[in-house]
Amino acid sequence: MTKGRLEAFSDGVLAIIITIMVLEMKVPHGSEWSDLKPILPVFISYVLSFTFVAIYWNNHHHMLHAAHKTNGPVLWANVHLLFWLSLFPFVTAWMGENNFTTRPVALYGVVSLMAGVAYYILAHRLTDLHGKNSEFAKALGRDTKGQLSVIIYFVGIGLSFVQPLLGLASYFVVAIMWFVPDKRFENKDSPLK
Repeated sequence: MTKGRLEAFSDGVLAIIITIMVLEMKVPHGSEWSDLKPILPVFISYVLSFTFVAIYWNNHHHMLHAAHKTNGPVLWANVHLLFWLSLFPFVTAWMGENNFTTRPVALYGVVSLMAGVAYYILAHRLTDLHGKNSEFAKALGRDTKGQLSVIIYFVGIGLSFVQPLLGLASYFVVAIMWFVPDKRFENKDSPLK
């Protein structure tokens, strides 16, 4: 499979994930501003998840643009990432519908953590394929931000059992960290050789 097909398939899956998430938001019964208050947790959950999926899409695009080949382990690592991202609509809805209670916030963190781990695995399968001394590996570097994200997710999951809003705040911290696209791959004009 070419990297173009891999990217196109991933783009399609991510578009479906975002579509499913927005369909979970129900229109309030009433036309007053106060009628929006009950759906505010659902909206906040959606904004956070939309941001995460957009960040993954953006960084995935740039990382694959920097790659120049794929193989079986890369394909499976990519599917592994898409699996965890496909759970975002469920955990987003559960967390929002339950007003950020402990278990939904903790499970949201677990899915976020696993998506982060899956992205890390995909990046390192691509590094293995291109070689440890390749331009791709040099662009990826130590992946400090990726490792820090996983640590913050762990902390957020733990905080969810102390105070769910602290866990949620941890997840927002990760989103803010990644909101600016990952510059390691973004400025590559052509596939790395």
